[in-house]
Amino acid sequence: MEALYYHKEKNNEIVCELCPHNCHISDYKLGICKVRQNIDGVLYSKNYGQVSSMGFDPIEKKPLYHFYPGSEILSIGSIGCNLKCEFCQNWQISQTSVEGFRRGTDKMNSGEILEIALTKKNNIGIAYTYNEPTVFIEFMLDIAKEAKRNNLKNVMVTNGYINQDPLNELNEYMDAYSVDLKAFNNDFFKKYTKSELEPVKEALININKADKHLEITNLIIPGLNDNVEEFRLMLQWIGENLGKKTVLHISKYYPTYKLNIESTSVEKMLELNEIANEYLDFVYLGNILLAEGNNTNCPRCNEILIRRTGYMTQKRSVNSIGNCIKCDAHVFDHLN
Repeated sequence: MEALYYHKEKNNEIVCELCPHNCHISDYKLGICKVRQNIDGVLYSKNYGQVSSMGFDPIEKKPLYHFYPGSEILSIGSIGCNLKCEFCQNWQISQTSVEGFRRGTDKMNSGEILEIALTKKNNIGIAYTYNEPTVFIEFMLDIAKEAKRNNLKNVMVTNGYINQDPLNELNEYMDAYSVDLKAFNNDFFKKYTKSELEPVKEALININKADKHLEITNLIIPGLNDNVEEFRLMLQWIGENLGKKTVLHISKYYPTYKLNIESTSVEKMLELNEIANEYLDFVYLGNILLAEGNNTNCPRCNEILIRRTGYMTQKRSVNSIGNCIKCDAHVFDHLN
């Protein structure tokens, strides 16, 4: 499949314009993502139709807590990523090529995926996840168009490292984004992900301006991105640029892949949760089972609107239009 978003230069060299790496790719070489290859001056998407993982998940697993809570969504992933996170939780599929994936992929087309999505009654749509969906944008767009025609929702779980033009095209079909804001420090981005912070901030602003549902996840790694002042700067930026109603998931880190640092402590998670609630209305704790940090409370009267235990949800004091039954504050734009 010929790739989108590139241009050709001299001597069959190609410049990929999909993400801010803007890779210069020589003939028969791959981009940083390992799935976009220059063959005789044409850029090809090597992971088109290659499905590494697929299954129905609770929408809360994405994580999305304010987008049709209690629903399920068909989640699909492929191969490759445009970041090199040393703490990647899905490195087996993100940090390899199609040929290098030991388990092998299933070759599927958009129609087959749509057919599966339509089999489950409680399924609201399709989530593009597991590896970085940006690097299978051609396949994702074909599926998303089919899903849209069949009144299904499209959700992208992404690192946000994408150029503006492809993001604008995705905005035509995506209903919600779960964006992993890995830190608020460019040195961290350079050292541990081999990328930059600024393009992710630009993507977040773009998504917000496009009026798409947006939730942010921040994985807390001890000693690397858990500085309180830096965390406050991130919260302030989110509040000022995206709005204080932006949903934030503070996620507990566990040692994985190349990074062998101790897990985030419960004390640090609770400390950051308390700080985040000073700036934002909806803050949740992820990858950890605690009594607090799971429920949705009304920001006006503090009534529990949705109670969560793991991925199980129980609607309580919220009506059909997403308002608090007690004080009538509007909380949910997307509710079954």
